[in-house]
Amino acid sequence: MITSQKLIVATNCSEANAEKYLSAINLTLERYGIGTKKTTAAFLSQIAHESSSLNTIVENLNYRVAALTALFGRQRISDEQAKMFGRDDTIKQPANQEAIANIIYGGDWGRRNLGNTDEGDGWKFRGRGLKQVTGRSNYDRCGKALDIDLVSNPDELLNPIYAALSAGWFWDSRRRNGIEEAAESDDVETVTKLINGGLLGIEQRKDLYYKALEVLE
Repeated sequence: MITSQKLIVATNCSEANAEKYLSAINLTLERYGIGTKKTTAAFLSQIAHESSSLNTIVENLNYRVAALTALFGRQRISDEQAKMFGRDDTIKQPANQEAIANIIYGGDWGRRNLGNTDEGDGWKFRGRGLKQVTGRSNYDRCGKALDIDLVSNPDELLNPIYAALSAGWFWDSRRRNGIEEAAESDDVETVTKLINGGLLGIEQRKDLYYKALEVLE
């Protein structure tokens, strides 16, 4: 088990968030057998980045116009759609987050990669929890593993217990891909690719990992 102070240092979270999530995270570490110093540090650093230090457990899609095509590519969102729905501070246009979610997580890409089959699934199944579980198929699998109906009630992932357990479920689903071996080898890049699908925020993830390693000693 980790202490509140160790969680604060490892994830750079506030005392309030440490109090809110400590028992849920310890339960998750125990339930999913995340027990060595390096796997614990890797898990904590990844959820810390994904949740902005345990502050954000529902996806923020407040993207600027230029950021939308840069991050997601024109195959998923066109220049016209980005201009129409992205945030443009020069004209005081707020981001239409629901429209953005339905575009970037919808269409053929959303069906193939996330199982988003119904209109509005992109928004309904946007990222939630400490890992930001995304997509109808992931909500379905995660819900079955946690014995709750996340397809009908996706906001259950905002509950601290399920927010943490869903992150543990996702970590466990990557074991067959070698996530724990990568963690034990200090291979933060491979761990990040298995969690995120790319290397978004890799420098911060590395910093958080080594900070967690130090405090867990």
